[in-house]
Amino acid sequence: MTSFDSSPTLSLWRLLLALAVVFVLLATTGWTTISHQRGPGESREAALASWVHSRIGHRALPDPSAPSRTISAFFASVGPSQGAFLADAHPLVVGNLDGAPVALRYRANRISLGRALDAERHRIETAKLTADGRREAVRRAHRFTSLMRSDRQILAFDPSGGGRTAEVLGDLDRADRVSVIVPGVDTNLLTFQKTSRRYSAPVGMAQSLYAAERRAAPRSRTAVIAWADYTAPVGVGIDAAMGRLASAGAVRLLGMTNALPGDSRVSLFCHSYGSVLCGVAADELPSRVTDVVVAGSPGMRVGSAAELSTRARVWAMRDADDWIADVPHLAVGGVGHGADPVEPEFGARLLSSEGAKGHTGYFEPGTGSLDNFAAIGVGSYESLTCASADSACRRGISGAEGL
Repeated sequence: MTSFDSSPTLSLWRLLLALAVVFVLLATTGWTTISHQRGPGESREAALASWVHSRIGHRALPDPSAPSRTISAFFASVGPSQGAFLADAHPLVVGNLDGAPVALRYRANRISLGRALDAERHRIETAKLTADGRREAVRRAHRFTSLMRSDRQILAFDPSGGGRTAEVLGDLDRADRVSVIVPGVDTNLLTFQKTSRRYSAPVGMAQSLYAAERRAAPRSRTAVIAWADYTAPVGVGIDAAMGRLASAGAVRLLGMTNALPGDSRVSLFCHSYGSVLCGVAADELPSRVTDVVVAGSPGMRVGSAAELSTRARVWAMRDADDWIADVPHLAVGGVGHGADPVEPEFGARLLSSEGAKGHTGYFEPGTGSLDNFAAIGVGSYESLTCASADSACRRGISGAEGL
């Protein structure tokens, strides 16, 4: 299948857009939605049902959909030992529970990963799988094994369907600044990290950004989150041209950003379809989110940065060789994602992406795009390189004006 985030055929994309408009107008697009089979192991529904019927002493457990402050207060009231008990007894819930202490989430997700790995191995040994099915099962087992390493901090994990996950680099509890990478189409458990084209996958992006931030501000307490905790569109299709999955993902992104510990400042780095998601979430982002950066964006489902209605600074960049420039920036009947964020009239602060090399190269070490990401992530705005020579992108930022 051709990947929207790698090298799509633009004529096909235009055809799909045209067809999508027709389908939307006829209200018949539902048939195009791709459904995933659930992964092995305990389902999230069963895990939630078990949680709802459990108690700590005579005390009911909080509704998992409660605000993160309610969840945080609950865990503070029960203490570390009972929190650990809940993580062990209900790992699939606690591991994905915004507001639960991050150390408990790491613990719970390691347990869930172990269970998912056991289930996958059992399926490999006993199920009658096709050759493709067996290859995918083996890949999933390898992915679970890798995510379980003792040096990894898994903030979210759900193996169902294509799978969702999020990983933290650094000390999230003590960080003064947190960077969140929001990736695009074709993101799932199997593409969460890659050996080939390493920096085109969320883990490689996060590793590259974390290292660049440490170089840019060695004494700054930073953390980076590779956030693939939403269901992304699969390939070139109507889901990629519409905002349904972005809207669902925006709810999850808002839950995560609202639940981050401490009072750190947060920057979002939104790539490709991830920028659509960030655009949908923008008007409800907490005040701690100071910067929203989009790279290789097909649009943010608005006509201008002002329409995002966010207090965060909005930044945009696109490499000269990024094919996304040829995708029509339109919005008709719910299809398409609106204006081009790198057009001056959109009103974003335009950044240089020197050296990025196409649509998936923005996080490559040694690129101007990565240097700019790192500067925003640590608040070093005076170090930014704007897309134009007049330094317009830095105007109005305290300490970065007139440089």
